[in-house]
Amino acid sequence: MGNAIHDNDSQMLYLKKRLNMFLEVLESVDPESTNLDDIDRMIEMVDDLEVKVHQFKKSE
Repeated sequence: MGNAIHDNDSQMLYLKKRLNMFLEVLESVDPESTNLDDIDRMIEMVDDLEVKVHQFKKSE
């Protein structure tokens, strides 16, 4: 997804953008028509966010 992010401000901005993207996806989901693949993709998004948080913590 581009260049490495090293400074804290950029890291926080990145995480906020990714979290907002996830929230938009979550808000757009129709519970009546959501299938297992959709849920798996949302879980992947959360897992990716968690990985980034841990990476950023290690770089502090």
